[in-house]
Amino acid sequence: MNVVAVVSAKGGVGKTTLAANLAAVLGAPGRRVIALDLDPQNALRLHFGMPLDSIDGISRATLAQAPWHSTMFDGPDGVTVLPYGALNEDDRRVFEKRLDSEPELFASALAALSLEPSDIVLIDTPPGASVYTRAALLNAQFAVNVVLPDAASYAAIPLMERLIDGYAAPRPDFRGYGYVINQADQSRQLTKDVVKVLRGSLGAHLFPGVVHEDQGVSEALAYDTTVIHYDPLSQAAADFRACGEWLLAKLAGQRALPRSVA
Repeated sequence: MNVVAVVSAKGGVGKTTLAANLAAVLGAPGRRVIALDLDPQNALRLHFGMPLDSIDGISRATLAQAPWHSTMFDGPDGVTVLPYGALNEDDRRVFEKRLDSEPELFASALAALSLEPSDIVLIDTPPGASVYTRAALLNAQFAVNVVLPDAASYAAIPLMERLIDGYAAPRPDFRGYGYVINQADQSRQLTKDVVKVLRGSLGAHLFPGVVHEDQGVSEALAYDTTVIHYDPLSQAAADFRACGEWLLAKLAGQRALPRSVA
């Protein structure tokens, strides 16, 4: 299986939305895609029509010593969702402690899903450094770092690269990482300027396009779905499809050497 960690050094960059729409893009042609939520916000499921009152998820299954496949939810666009689940604070701490002290736990649970080599697992993670981000990076073959075209995202890049260098890059099966600029308003000169700086700094690691700011993205979430399903002819849908093709090419390519940003 191909495991992709979707990460970000800061919050509010639309990481979960990107993960959900990439899953929809990659699953549409009939490819098996698992959208796995490793963020306690438990929000990835909201893009796939999962009932709001559902409390099932991988966290609760782990604590109950149940297999993860028992919490699978079949969403639209051929995507299978593994939600995080709803936990109280005490149980969340227990789950996090297990992830921290048993690094093999996550790998074993993934292996138990019996996925094919061509299947893709997209993991949504909370922003910044956490036991969840570490677990995702320790098992990912590729990492997608989501950034906004702003100074704060640029300044946070070294943090995520340190995490990738520490947890993912040393592994021989890690193929590299890339960046996606999200929510780009190309009508603003500042956005254009920051995008230019990011292109100059990140080079071949950067998705060649951008994901444009699009009202259809928030409208889609209001209807519990992805923009790929809600408005397939929108600009954002075209951007997500292009991003999906870029990601597939990265997964099929050679291991990329780590590159730091000063």
